[in-house]
This record gives sequence, C-alpha cells and structure tokens, in this order.
Amino acid sequence: MSHPIQSPFVEIERADWARLAPRMPNPLTEEEVRRLRGTGDRLELREVAEVYLPLSRLVSLYQESAARLHRETTAFLGGTAQPTPFVIGVAGSVAVGKSTTARLLKELLRRWEGSPKVDLLTTDGFLHPNRVLEERGLMDRKGFPESYDRRALLGFVSRVKSGEAEVRAPVYSHLTYDIVPGEEVVIRRPDILIVEGLNVLQPPPTSGSHLAVSDLFDFSIFVDARTSAIREWYVERFFALKASAFQDPQSYFHRFADMSDAKARAYSQDVWDSINGPNLVEHILPTRPRADLVLRKADDHTIRSVLLRKV
Repeated sequence: MSHPIQSPFVEIERADWARLAPRMPNPLTEEEVRRLRGTGDRLELREVAEVYLPLSRLVSLYQESAARLHRETTAFLGGTAQPTPFVIGVAGSVAVGKSTTARLLKELLRRWEGSPKVDLLTTDGFLHPNRVLEERGLMDRKGFPESYDRRALLGFVSRVKSGEAEVRAPVYSHLTYDIVPGEEVVIRRPDILIVEGLNVLQPPPTSGSHLAVSDLFDFSIFVDARTSAIREWYVERFFALKASAFQDPQSYFHRFADMSDAKARAYSQDVWDSINGPNLVEHILPTRPRADLVLRKADDHTIRSVLLRKV
C-alpha cells in the first residue's frame, strides 16, 4: 500500500506569520522602502513590518547558529579558522519581486545585533556577454541556465565561502542589456552574502560528483506566485519601463519607447509566452522544493503565506 508523500514544508498564513514580528519598530522609512521597491512591485511599509522583519530575524537566527557551530567545531578541532560568510540564495521568476526581496533583506539583516556586513550579488553579471550568446544562438534564451557562465559563478561563490580577502565579479547593465567591459564588483569578506537570480537553486547540470552553487547556500528563499499573475506583472513592468528607462537613448530597448500601447502589450505578452514563461515552467519552478523558505504572493503582489522547511 502506497502512502502519500508528506510535504517537507509547514505553511504559515500571513496573519500568523505577522504575529512573529519582533517587538521593535520598523527600522525602515517610507522613503527607504520606495527606494528598495523594484519597478512594478507594490511593497508597502506594513508588509515590511509584518513579513520581512520576522523573515530577517529568522534568517539572522540561522546565521547566528551557523557562526556558533563554526566556533565550536573549530575549538573542538583545535583550530583558529576565520568564520566563513553565511550565504543566502534568493530565487524566483522574472517580475515576481525577488530583487526587491533581496535588497530589503540586505537592509534589514545589517541592522540586527552586531551590525553584520551584508553584501548582495545578482547573477546577471554571470550572463555570457551578448556577443557570446549571439555566437551560440542563445540570445532568445537569455535567462535560461545555459545563458550563464555557471562555472564562473560557482567559482566566485566558492572563493567567497572559503574566506578570500577579495573576490571580483563582472557587472551587468540593464541599460545596455549586456556585461559592462572592465567593470567589476568587489566582495570583501562579508558576514552575509545574498546571491539573487533566476536559477540560483539549480542542481548540478549533470549527475555525479559535480557541485552546484546552491550547494554552497546556508539558507535559500524562493519568491512564488501564480504563473498567470506573474505574466501580468511582467506586462505591467514592461509598460512602466517603456515610460521611464526605455526613454533613455542609450537604452538597448529605446526602440520600444514610442511603441503604441496595443503593440507593447502584444510584444511583452509574446516575450513572456516564448521566453520567460517556458523558463519559469521548465527550469525555475522545479527548483522551488529545494528552498528553505517560500514566500507565496497573492495576485496583488502582497505575501499571503510563508512555507518554511521543517527543521
């Protein structure tokens, strides 16, 4: 007789999760929340207090526990090794709000006891340059796993995790839609590193002894919502960018600035249906069960529940 597979997660409804909020004032102002909010996202100060403040406290507890275990293990082994950075992965679809979650988490974590040094890295910098994608016929698959230099990303996180004094990563420009030649971001031994990207929870590309970047995470978060809702958010974001960033003559997408609303809607829907939607279904959603925590959004962008992996 077969038995149903039990979920490894416990689901906590929004109201119950909000009651876990620490008894402390929200450390962020309306202006700071506005600055952290991504294009098309609808993050409000109340949501920060009810959802993200307790989330940051939970993550800080994991980080403190990991640091304590490292100290005790080092003492047990008679060593003097420096603590290694606590690495957090944040995954989810295009337009779901994962970048806002990552930026917000960075701001909140660094305000906890001890004021830990928190750095944030987006995996966009590890996309292959456009010329390479064009050579390989991958421009229409930008964002799919094969469009990234996964070896370089794994090497970067491995070096950070091993405690190297300085680790450098390429920089991606959303204005030019390409890697910026000669520019780098430098990570210098943070207490916490947040790695945000579409495919950061991917398993190794092949079976065997290979390592994936997700194997180096100490905690991971997946930002989730109904696919139909994300599709509409993507279209709304395209319109918002059309009225703002695309107006810049230097923008890769400047040619869309004067597109009619009807054509803009049809174009953005087609991009979703042919690229972002398939990537979500085929590659991103299957990694959701690998997360330690899932933030489930309602159709209005607010968090409706939290799934936490059972300890």
